[in-house]
Amino acid sequence: MTFIDTHTHIDGEEFSADREAVIERAKAAGVCKMFVPAIDLKSLGSVNEVCSAHPHYAYPMIGLHPEEVRADWHAVLDEMHAMLSTQHGYIAIGEVGLDYYWSRDFAEEQLAAFEEQVRWSVETRLPLMIHCRKAQNEMVAVLRRYADDLPGGVFHCFTGNRQEAAELLSFDRFVLGIGGVCTFKSSHLREDLPASVPLSRIVLETDSPYMAPVPLRGNRNESSYLTHVIATLATCYGVSEDEVARVTTDNALRVFPLADDTATR
Repeated sequence: MTFIDTHTHIDGEEFSADREAVIERAKAAGVCKMFVPAIDLKSLGSVNEVCSAHPHYAYPMIGLHPEEVRADWHAVLDEMHAMLSTQHGYIAIGEVGLDYYWSRDFAEEQLAAFEEQVRWSVETRLPLMIHCRKAQNEMVAVLRRYADDLPGGVFHCFTGNRQEAAELLSFDRFVLGIGGVCTFKSSHLREDLPASVPLSRIVLETDSPYMAPVPLRGNRNESSYLTHVIATLATCYGVSEDEVARVTTDNALRVFPLADDTATR
């Protein structure tokens, strides 16, 4: 059984002491690829470094996370945009989006930065990795302006209800990123996902080091822990774990077409 972690911050300092061991554990568990989003210019350097050290296994994304948007967002994006055509082989525009959970101090700047990066996706044909908290209406309004031209992407860390899922899945080339939250005792995803989201519209993700699944909740998350998410999805969809791994891997490679795809199914 092999599968893809479509969203891991393996480049982060949380993994500085044992990054190689974490990657080896991921491979042993069945993780055949890792997709690694940037969040700002500083992280873009560490993303590039880790992915260059693990070619054909770790794949970089480029983007400015909404929580990192400040008054200088335009200068930051100008610098990032200049890097889009470099040799780093970015597979997506991400992690981008809107986040009004903690503050709306830079709400207008977030909207402008998000829309600019949505235009990058149209321009480059690279899919989007979208982060959204407390801003689905605003996010959807932006995406609808470009819906016919977008190549697709992932609504990262989906934790919403059936109505919210239906609205997001109305963007035909997009899928939902599902991770450790589906294993939490308080989560309604185990009921809502099979009732409203086909398995063909789901990809696996950890968002590691965050949101480790049960029974490891509270620990630093890592890609090898995806086996717990797979087991949970298999139970709630009434299919085998192998089927969850196979379908979600196919979904990931449909959204993120890789020229060097060597994933084994």
